Amino acid sequence: MPQQFFCPVQGCGRSFKSQRGRTYHVRSLHSNSNRVSRTPSPSVSNPAPDSPPPSPVLADEDIPPAFHDQDPAQAEGPAPAYPSKTFHPYLTGAPCDSEGNYLPAGTPPPPRPSSADRPWAPYENELQFRTADFLYRQVEMSAGNIDTLLELWASSLEKSGELGPFGSYEQMYATIDSTRHGDVPWKCFTTGWAGDILPGDATWKSAEYEVWYRDPDEVIKHMLDNPDFDGQFDYAGYVGLDKSGKRHWSDFMSGNYVYRHSTTIYDDDPTTRGAMYCPIILGSDKTTVSVATGHVEYHPLYLSIGGVHNTVRRAHRNAVIPIGFLAIPKGDRKYDNDTAFRKFKRQMYHSSIEAILQSLKPGMTTPVVRRCPDGHFRRVIYDLAAYIADYPEQVYLAGVVQNWCPKCTATQDNLDGPGGRRTEGFTDNLANVIDSKTLWDEYGIDDDITPFTVNFPRADIHEMLSADLLHQLIKGTFKDHLVQWVGDYLFIEHGEARANEILDDIDRRIAASPLFPGLRHFPHGRRFKQWTGDDSKALMKVYLPAIAGHVPAEMVQCIAAFLDACYIARRADITEKSVAELEAAIKRFHTHREIFRTTGVRPTGFSLPRQHSLIHYPHQIHEFGAPGGLCSSITESRHITAVKRPWRRSNRYEALGQMLLTNQRLDKLAASRADFENRGMLPRSRAPPPKPVLLDNDRDGPTDEYVTGNVTLARTRQRKIPRDLHGLAEHIQKPELVELTRRFLHDQTHRDGPPSSAISLDACPTITSKISVFNSAVATFYAPSDESGIRGMKRESIRSTESWRKKDPRRDCALVVEDQAKPGMKGLGVVRVLLFFSFDYRGKTYPCALVEWFKTIGSTPDKETGMWRVRPDISGRRRLTTVLHLDSFLRGAHLLPVFGSSFLPVDFHFSYSLDAFEAYYVSKYADHQMHEICF
Repeated sequence: MPQQFFCPVQGCGRSFKSQRGRTYHVRSLHSNSNRVSRTPSPSVSNPAPDSPPPSPVLADEDIPPAFHDQDPAQAEGPAPAYPSKTFHPYLTGAPCDSEGNYLPAGTPPPPRPSSADRPWAPYENELQFRTADFLYRQVEMSAGNIDTLLELWASSLEKSGELGPFGSYEQMYATIDSTRHGDVPWKCFTTGWAGDILPGDATWKSAEYEVWYRDPDEVIKHMLDNPDFDGQFDYAGYVGLDKSGKRHWSDFMSGNYVYRHSTTIYDDDPTTRGAMYCPIILGSDKTTVSVATGHVEYHPLYLSIGGVHNTVRRAHRNAVIPIGFLAIPKGDRKYDNDTAFRKFKRQMYHSSIEAILQSLKPGMTTPVVRRCPDGHFRRVIYDLAAYIADYPEQVYLAGVVQNWCPKCTATQDNLDGPGGRRTEGFTDNLANVIDSKTLWDEYGIDDDITPFTVNFPRADIHEMLSADLLHQLIKGTFKDHLVQWVGDYLFIEHGEARANEILDDIDRRIAASPLFPGLRHFPHGRRFKQWTGDDSKALMKVYLPAIAGHVPAEMVQCIAAFLDACYIARRADITEKSVAELEAAIKRFHTHREIFRTTGVRPTGFSLPRQHSLIHYPHQIHEFGAPGGLCSSITESRHITAVKRPWRRSNRYEALGQMLLTNQRLDKLAASRADFENRGMLPRSRAPPPKPVLLDNDRDGPTDEYVTGNVTLARTRQRKIPRDLHGLAEHIQKPELVELTRRFLHDQTHRDGPPSSAISLDACPTITSKISVFNSAVATFYAPSDESGIRGMKRESIRSTESWRKKDPRRDCALVVEDQAKPGMKGLGVVRVLLFFSFDYRGKTYPCALVEWFKTIGSTPDKETGMWRVRPDISGRRRLTTVLHLDSFLRGAHLLPVFGSSFLPVDFHFSYSLDAFEAYYVSKYADHQMHEICF
């Protein structure tokens, strides 16, 4: 007798011939288990330091000894029943009053000051503020156009005797300038050569250089007082544990650095007990705003704080603020390699940063009272914690020689060889006993440079330098190294003519990738002049299938291993298991990359700083949490709003002063909006809804709505389509639709009876309601590692339409759950959606999809690419086609053809890709959630 699978829901007596049938039945009839939701953490009110702290803040006697003597990652304890946070026992971020006196637990925060007479001050009313915000911040309208608009506005109100919001752009600018919220003025100091200047000396010695800056203490004060961060801010370092009791890292405050430094601060001064540890994150990077007018360059210095969650910092919600514009000394070409000029530029760089940060130094040893996002005051102690920079900037900062690692002591010619961690103490010890030349040649140390961190407590620049996903992995290792090396291999192996033919075919393969939400389409492959980070990230998603068959298998395995390491490192929430997988992927990458040495591409080896940095990522994750929260893409994106757009708004003459004023006004507008929203005067633009909701629009991309992960039909049905089942079947040329839908309905409505496959069609219900057809369904799910909203939510459309962009048909693929008990792809199926539709039966609406099935090839992923392969599921010379309830869908899937060694036709179009090949890869590189589930 064949095995039967019984429904596990109490009171349901249905049985099934397969696990797939039972899973589909449970998901579509009893519950939709396609839910991605956060396990709620218990609320924690920070106690006064003399009162016993509530769970999960451990009391002194409950703190495992390992927390005191080792990194918190070493701590052991009973596994919690839910994800938990064990906060630092001493620097707890306890609320106090404005004088620094700790408050009893549960005391509500005092109200923020506001004017009862003029609640919108300095604006007269809501209209004035929203007008200024719209014209100055959102559309960046020029002064002349503002005047024109205001004149037209006034003319339209002339008959009624009313006035417009402003009389002129001058009045609007003056109102913005008078705003107190976010008001941190710019200041300037000059610096220059401090030595003797002789006649005939270089002009750079006699020049004075202006450094513009804002008081970082005031900037942090306003940042901490921003109610927009409430609910997305950590007030103490913590050890994050998952429900199995294993360590996980996410936001900055989950890292060992915060925990360790918090302990050091308390050990040095026990009176800091109860204070809030405030890690300061810096970042700097040169940027060019105009090549045509002579390489106009600026060197901004940015500041953020570690308590802000990574998603907020990446969203640029005033969590990353420019606090300085460093001087860029220029000299004649003959001084480009001048040792004295090079030394002067580096020394001025460090001394300028040190001078800018001086106001923070008192707060690094003695707590200062600051209002925090939740409205409470806290005793805050500052600490220099991390520095975001690309490799050239890291060389400047760390005082190391070019091509040496700023994080470890491995030698220049064997970076992946043995070496310990660099520290300022190690450098000082060497400098006391070794001459400058030996330091330079054998240790990669430039002893002319004194890092700015030397004069700040607990700060070590080598410890502070953070991982840089953008320049080290995405642009550096992938684009500059691996993609280039593949091309070099083809030229070495096949010669120029044949190599160009293969490269052209690789470009055609890339262009043949089927459409997928969020995936950039490359109509000409990878042949574009200027690569951006987004270009490299998009190419990562489609590159492996494009080269498979044209290069050795080990070369494909090398790049697959690197992509795995890169995708793991880019996750927003990283577990102990993830770190172990990262280390294994790095090891595979180092093993397989030898193919580039043996084929003559890299005969000298792989001693490359950016590629070498990958071995530091596990430690960096332990120290600072998920690397995505400290990536240089954050500062590069900030260049756009803080440097490039303000420069374009200037008149180009002495533009920096105008740019600083623009930045100051933008900060004031943002601070005013946050204040008005906090007081309920404006609707919260980013507030979570009171409970999870399901969205039914079909806008792709990040969403700030916190919703239950689900797949729903689009809001608007398709017009001019037959609305009866038989007419619809004839219209789409799928006569089997009628039978499949009736059998589907039988299975939905007859829980206790036999399945539809065991009865005749005449015994199945007849559908008489109108049929609604939709062009898409919307999947909304938790995907914090991808481009998502501030709560980690992402929206994605799965499309099935006869005409996409008024051109070719588009039928997307999707993952459906077949067996929830099996991990990864073993429990998932792949389908292609031919039709989204819904109908009513006995007062209930059934959202459905007509799908074609794919069948997995083998029981494990492909050995070369690491991706699962599928082929069309053929049943009796026909594609296996069924109707599925939408609750069976998990999300969209991206299939990439298995090209083999054959060349694509020159005129091949991507719209044919899902019909033209015998097999496909299920791309786990489509996005980070796919990489986590398609294993």
